[in-house]
Amino acid sequence: MSEPAAPAEPDPRPLPPKEPELEDCCGTGCVMCVFDVYQIAQENYEAALAAWLARHPEAES
Repeated sequence: MSEPAAPAEPDPRPLPPKEPELEDCCGTGCVMCVFDVYQIAQENYEAALAAWLARHPEAES
């Protein structure tokens, strides 16, 4: 019998998205460029982090 996995933290701090490198953009004017996708992910992360910090006021920002 295998041991049960350790329980995950119930409310982990959100992690920021990885910023794309300049060479990740193909430069053809895609409707959703990798930098557009990153900007959306960054905005979502900031909102999630603000909500998380509100739930965890003891945490450093």
